[in-house]
Amino acid sequence: MEFGIEVLALLALAAFVAGIIDAMAGGGGLITIPALMAAGIPPVQAIATNKLQSSFGTAGAVLAFARKGRIDFRRFLWPAVAAFAGSVGGALALLALDPSFLAGLVPVLLVAMAAYFVFGPKASEADTRARLGQAALVTVMFAFGFYDGFFGPGTGSFMATALVALFGMGLVSATAHTKFLNLASNVAALATLVIGGQVLWLVGLVMAVASIAGGQVGAHFALRVGGRAIRPLLVVMSLALTVKLLSDPGNPLTALWAG
Repeated sequence: MEFGIEVLALLALAAFVAGIIDAMAGGGGLITIPALMAAGIPPVQAIATNKLQSSFGTAGAVLAFARKGRIDFRRFLWPAVAAFAGSVGGALALLALDPSFLAGLVPVLLVAMAAYFVFGPKASEADTRARLGQAALVTVMFAFGFYDGFFGPGTGSFMATALVALFGMGLVSATAHTKFLNLASNVAALATLVIGGQVLWLVGLVMAVASIAGGQVGAHFALRVGGRAIRPLLVVMSLALTVKLLSDPGNPLTALWAG
């Protein structure tokens, strides 16, 4: 596929904005995947190319948080390995199956997540007592990794919510560690989809440069403004992604409602 300068510039702009949002709250795919599909790229190639650009942007955010000492790599090594392994399985499933059936479940999960941040206990900046242990953290991240490799939208938001609600982390700390976990799942899915021949390299690399810049800006904002901005942004991105998914006539919930 060939793309003009104007199309590449618009896709780069979308990746920059998505990189900012993704570094702060997750959900950048809400912007980039529709942008790629609007450029005429088929869904599986759009997901694969999005993994390329988002991997670079997420890596940039990880570096920014790591420089500030906000990521405990030792504690989160095995959860990251689990997210990597789960994502490989999810990407293989994507190449073999139709992921559309997940579209009916994701809006329900996103609304539940938004409700938690609106009505649940206010998350502090400091870590608190975890409700579940390390084994549960590894298991949960394997499941989120599989989802990321197979479908993807909202993975960062789901991870951050789990780290706050189940594992006692403050919002800024949860956001920082989510970037590390999400990088593992992104790289795993990307490698699998590259082997599957689904990545559009020129588009992905142009967007990657913009995504890196956006990730740096978003990580800076997250560290500067803290949870008072991350919490409402998580809610907004969750509800926006829900609306986007339900606006598709092919979504099972939308078809059920229309029927």
